Amino acid sequence: MDVSTALKSRISTRAFRPDPLPDGLVRDILEVARWAPSGGNLQPWKVIAVAGAEKDAITAIARANPGADEAGERTVYPANLWEPYRTRRFKIGEDMYALLDIPREDKPARIRRYLENYRFFGAPVGLFFVIDRRMGHGQWAHLGMFMQSVALAALERGVASCMQEIWVNYRETLARHFGLPDEEMVYCGMALGYADTTAPVNRLRSDRAPIDEFASFRGF
Repeated sequence: MDVSTALKSRISTRAFRPDPLPDGLVRDILEVARWAPSGGNLQPWKVIAVAGAEKDAITAIARANPGADEAGERTVYPANLWEPYRTRRFKIGEDMYALLDIPREDKPARIRRYLENYRFFGAPVGLFFVIDRRMGHGQWAHLGMFMQSVALAALERGVASCMQEIWVNYRETLARHFGLPDEEMVYCGMALGYADTTAPVNRLRSDRAPIDEFASFRGF
């Protein structure tokens, strides 16, 4: 699979088959992703991979406290999101619920669907990405490049993924569970496994802005 095909075909998979992923395959994915670039070659990331009983324990953490909000200052989105970003976020959510045939007024069904995040959408493996709190904005960008590399390396091997920033809601609880030192924090998670190709939600394809909306060309 070439890079262009991988970039265009990678999606946030939100329904997985339960088939296990061998630890050797997960290691192989990380072996490739570790070559992601980082400024000064700091490689400012750590990964915690969970499966089986350990993954179930993480899910139990969320079930025990479904209303947690431990994002702190490092939230997923800025407050009072502005245009065009607000519309983009709203549209992808509505497109997803339309595929699932869950109307806006069916709040219980939407909540049940939301909670599937904490089951890793049925994926057999969860990854958690850890960064030192003292790192700057640049290192957070480098971590993002590493995560993208994980997702693309997985796709090349027939493994689907979904990056899950929702785990910021349990950032401090997860830090205690994993025994992280005070200076380290969980940035987010990633569900990893084989996609359930029969699930309607996996037909979701998000829009992308045209080039002329975000790029300018000077001196050409």
